[in-house]
Amino acid sequence: MKVAETHGTYGASLFDIRWKQKRNIILDRDNNKCVICQDVHVLQVHHRQYHFINRLNKFKEPWDYPNELLITLCAACHKRGHRKYKIPTKYF
Repeated sequence: MKVAETHGTYGASLFDIRWKQKRNIILDRDNNKCVICQDVHVLQVHHRQYHFINRLNKFKEPWDYPNELLITLCAACHKRGHRKYKIPTKYF
């Protein structure tokens, strides 16, 4: 089985109310600051790993991840991290 290089409708799912609620929980937990540089501007919630569900042949929805796999980053730290590190994908 070949896994798609993208998460399909991932971008669209970021407008889902379930993601917005999860995102707010993570932002609150991290005191609305980037966990790396403490910046408070242009905050994003980063997935530390992705989960691919083999039997469904798709990735988990962004809001279905445990909170400990999500962190708050500013746009600059998020971009730098994606350039420097490959996010691992776990298969279930």
